[in-house]
Amino acid sequence: MAGQEDDTWRESVEKEDDESMEGTDSEEDGDIMEEETADGEAKTQKRVYVPGLEALRDGEELVMDQEAYVLYHQAQTGAPCLSFDVIPDNLGAARTDYPLTVFLCAGTQADTAQANRLLVMKMHNLHRTGKAPKEGSDSESSDSSEDEDDEKKPRLELAMVPHYGGINRVRVASLGGTQVAAVWSEKGQVEIYDLQKQLRAVSDSQALNTFLREEQAKVKPVFSFAGHMTEGFAVDWSPKVEGRLLTGDCNKNIHLWNPTEGGTWHVDQRPFTSHTKSVEDLQWSPTEATVFASCSVDSSIRIWDIRAAPSKACMLTASQAHTSDVNVISWNRNEPFIVSGGDDGVLKIWDLRQFQKGVSVATFKQHTAPITSVEWHPSDGGVLAAAGADDQITQWDLAVERDQEKEAEGDAEDPTLASIPPQLLFVHQGEKDIKELHWHPQCPGVLISTALSGFNVFKTISV
Repeated sequence: MAGQEDDTWRESVEKEDDESMEGTDSEEDGDIMEEETADGEAKTQKRVYVPGLEALRDGEELVMDQEAYVLYHQAQTGAPCLSFDVIPDNLGAARTDYPLTVFLCAGTQADTAQANRLLVMKMHNLHRTGKAPKEGSDSESSDSSEDEDDEKKPRLELAMVPHYGGINRVRVASLGGTQVAAVWSEKGQVEIYDLQKQLRAVSDSQALNTFLREEQAKVKPVFSFAGHMTEGFAVDWSPKVEGRLLTGDCNKNIHLWNPTEGGTWHVDQRPFTSHTKSVEDLQWSPTEATVFASCSVDSSIRIWDIRAAPSKACMLTASQAHTSDVNVISWNRNEPFIVSGGDDGVLKIWDLRQFQKGVSVATFKQHTAPITSVEWHPSDGGVLAAAGADDQITQWDLAVERDQEKEAEGDAEDPTLASIPPQLLFVHQGEKDIKELHWHPQCPGVLISTALSGFNVFKTISV
């Protein structure tokens, strides 16, 4: 299936089940309700639909507001992908010119173990979101529009290799200029794959043909570790020490990997074991080479220092960080904060300077189902995104504060909005069973997500 293009994409104008928290100024975005004032005049009041707070009425459907998106595209890869990661490229940092190109590595969760694949994708020709054609346009302008639309169709190049067993999580790192992926498999192994052949294949049609004909079936992991003895999900590459890796499993064990001179890894057989249940996520400190954080089904978040023996390495613990499983964490690259998301649907912000108190500095409950993914913006320390099993992706800005003066003067808009945290910037919908999201570190504001319904690549007007 390598080299799929147009037929794997669906244009955003076909999507009719997205709704944004933006653009609520126009009458089209909310129901109009009329109330009668004391002098008998009709007073118009808008009712804004808020995801999670109310259900759609019979016959209602959500329609995407394209003006709320700078970029929006969808892609499908056959079997759904539970996890993916952005592959760094040499196309430039902080790039904002369109069309965009992004490279991803993902792993499938197919119906049978033999049908799974590790994928390398090149999504390119990603143009800004366009407007729907105006009604009443003549045939000549319509033909011209069709030609223009064809030129702006997004493209997907896909190189895949066989992988026995579903892939639980994928994380990419650059080692000596070579892109590699750490792959957590449901078969209980963590494998390291060299991605160079796949990257060459998606970047050149001739190389793709050679890859399909001669190399695809021969690609094997360059290193494999089966010492966990069970499957897991938690994995993270160190941003401070090239090649250093952490992996955590469903048996509560965390193992430290250190690169060796022979191009392999030494995996410490002594696990970090302070958790009492499955380790769900791991995050290295972005500033300290020996410190990492973990979260678990045991409801706790823990901070570790690998300079101590594994049995003594747990330095700080928030034992009841959430009321149930803590699914995901993200360590802020710019501020001393960690954000966590749990089965309780709650997002919590933890200030590491006060972590020993075991109390979060902010709590947000917008999602109505378990949080499945969370990540801080790579350059804006106050912005984050979260995904939930309620089929929502939310964008947040912690720097935003509620306008107390406006509320005191009675100028608040729809009363429904009073229950929404002012830090909530945007709600993205339309995907089914969202599993993971990532900001693109080289394309400011661009979010990528994977779900049962496929991949979304989008940028909102809010970030």
